[in-house]
Amino acid sequence: MDDKSLEMLEFPHVREIVAGYTSFSASRGLVNSLRPLTDYQQVALLLRQSGEARRLLTLESGFSIGGVFDIREATGMAAKGKVLEPLTLVEVQQTLAAAGQLRGRLSKLSQELPLLWEIAGGIIELKQLEKDIESCLAPNGELFDHASPKLAATRRQLREVRQQLSERLEAIMRTPRGRRIVQEPIITEREGRYVIPVKTEFQKEIRGIVHDVSNTGATAFIEPLVTMELGNTLRELLMEERREVERILSRLSADVGANHLEISQNIDRVAELDVALAKARYAQKARAAEPVITSFDGTGKESSSQPAGTLRLIDARHPLLGEKAVPLSVELGSDFSILVITGPNTGGKTVALKTIGLLSLMAQAGIPIPASADSRMPVFDGVFADIGDEQSIEQTLSTFSWHIGNMVRILKNSSARSLVLLDELGTSTDPAEGSALARAILLHFLSRGTMAVATTHFGDLKAFAHVTAGIQNASLDFDPVTLAPTYRLRVGLPGGSNALATASRLGLPSEIISSARDMLSKGAQELEALLADLTGEKQWAESLHQELEKEMDRVAQRSAELASELQRLKTEERRAIEEIRDQIVTEAAELQKEIRQASAELRRAKSRDEIDRAKKTLAAMQDRLKGDVWQPKPEVNEEVAAERPITVGDTVWLKEANLEAKVLSVLEETQQVDVQAGQTRFRLNLNSVTREPAAGKAAPEVARVITTPSRKAASMELDLRGKRVIEIEWLLDSFLNEAAMANLSQVRIIHGFGTGAVRQVVRDALASHPLVKSSRPGERGEGGDGVTVAKL
Repeated sequence: MDDKSLEMLEFPHVREIVAGYTSFSASRGLVNSLRPLTDYQQVALLLRQSGEARRLLTLESGFSIGGVFDIREATGMAAKGKVLEPLTLVEVQQTLAAAGQLRGRLSKLSQELPLLWEIAGGIIELKQLEKDIESCLAPNGELFDHASPKLAATRRQLREVRQQLSERLEAIMRTPRGRRIVQEPIITEREGRYVIPVKTEFQKEIRGIVHDVSNTGATAFIEPLVTMELGNTLRELLMEERREVERILSRLSADVGANHLEISQNIDRVAELDVALAKARYAQKARAAEPVITSFDGTGKESSSQPAGTLRLIDARHPLLGEKAVPLSVELGSDFSILVITGPNTGGKTVALKTIGLLSLMAQAGIPIPASADSRMPVFDGVFADIGDEQSIEQTLSTFSWHIGNMVRILKNSSARSLVLLDELGTSTDPAEGSALARAILLHFLSRGTMAVATTHFGDLKAFAHVTAGIQNASLDFDPVTLAPTYRLRVGLPGGSNALATASRLGLPSEIISSARDMLSKGAQELEALLADLTGEKQWAESLHQELEKEMDRVAQRSAELASELQRLKTEERRAIEEIRDQIVTEAAELQKEIRQASAELRRAKSRDEIDRAKKTLAAMQDRLKGDVWQPKPEVNEEVAAERPITVGDTVWLKEANLEAKVLSVLEETQQVDVQAGQTRFRLNLNSVTREPAAGKAAPEVARVITTPSRKAASMELDLRGKRVIEIEWLLDSFLNEAAMANLSQVRIIHGFGTGAVRQVVRDALASHPLVKSSRPGERGEGGDGVTVAKL
């Protein structure tokens, strides 16, 4: 990339902003060395990493790399044999711990953030080294006593010797002579020796060595002769402690040096992750996003119908203007490759030019841009700019010469895959010659296929752009009433310079403005007026278009609300129908239970009165079943089902209840069928169900044939183990009927022991059954109390 253009577009300033979001010096250095790349794969990778970092911050808003230090230089020195300071070793330990924790946290998110995990996965965990340093050094750099057995023993002896010294010195000061000669009863230290403050006039009264005298000369700090041997022992122990500390630090430093390459690699990995997080934090602050990146050969086009080399910025904002930036939208490379921007002075043309160039540089450096995520940018092989004025008297460099020098540099280095930005093209010289030169330069870029954006005030350049294919006009709007700039870019129409209005707004005297306006040709004034009218008309049309879009959105929203309400009502209707059907089925089950009880009562009846009473109950139940509530509108096929045996999965009708049900199972031996109606299950005789539609349906009269298997030989034994209580009465009744028809005189019912509930139901039923003469529990050889034997 062209360094001069990077400076003109203020790319280094953007790097400084992003660097402010880093966590330590290594990542800060990486950001400050960022440069736009020209390889599509590398640019796409950096932007995807940034996107994953933004995703990470949405998952864990406070995510950071932790307490990491750039210790690469220190570990390098350790590798050369230098003994590191205790605090430096603590930084090594904290960095290793933070790197390991960072790796662990990202490993849990490896499926969601594969690119960040690819970086973090390269962090080498040095747990033993981390543990060794942590076990020896406190966070403040002090060595623990247990750093080594020798250090622990030495420090224990030191404490003992200090205690002895203190006790002896205190004893001296407590004597009558001591209280008389000491300045004050304290023990202090001079040159590593324990001393007491003695008044100068009494220093001859105590034998010892004077180590110091106070500034006033009134106090002598004397080490008594009786404590000198203990003082020597203390000095020896201190030296021994120092040697052991140096030995421990030397060992730890050697271990750090041995892992210098691994530690440096970890720092590089952590710094790379921190750079991605810094970009994500910047994106949150600046409301930035990663654009869609393409190459000029079509790589990364995805499903877009636009040409590969299309630049499309949507709601793009200059990153250095903050909240003051006015969004602009622009597209290059599709219908045209060169854009000529005109408009009033101080209207924002240069800002628009810099926004396009700076956002291109940011994207190619992997930095999210303050624009819509739908923005689309190709990877340029160079971004070149000619912006500003650097005339120099010393170098005899005029403004025009400086611009021409830039143009020579751009023409020499740019290609068909470059982006060229030209501010005030053709100015600072004769207007006619400057305009001709500007047109020739634009035609050169057009013939080569280079994307270019130029700003100008030349009227003939506006007309040239209008009639030349591949070149398009654009303008910065101004308020048609106040003539103040709005800083909004509109593509398709040229803009007026409004130099007189701008000069008046900036404070030029009105008489000069009037005089200048009188000097303008009538054609020039009419052209400026026409451009102002066109601008006003376009603004009105766009305002009307926006209102229509808002109204369409409101209609669409209302339609969606009505559709949602209709769906809700349908859901409630279905729920209500299901609740009513469930209620009906439940009541049917209750009625069916009463019917079974009435039938059982009939079988057990001993007198004509009881039989009549049971028949009346049965008749009453049947009358209830014929009521209106039991006449639902079933959804069944109008055609009569083909004549075939009833099988599992068939839809049948309950004759007495007139309800639709589904067959769950068919019991051929007992000629019964399990059915489900709504949420309720029944077991009925086969002749209680039919395929025919409910009563009232116009069904043709056809014969119903239910094929049943031939009756097998009756069994003398019925096994009810595992059966539900509700099934027992039906099974037992059918079994007894078959046994009676087979002329069996005795049968055995196996019900097991269990809780006794099945046994009690069986024996109650046998006691009242008309076919049973007597019953008894099974004997020892018959199954004991788990069996009941009935005589018919």
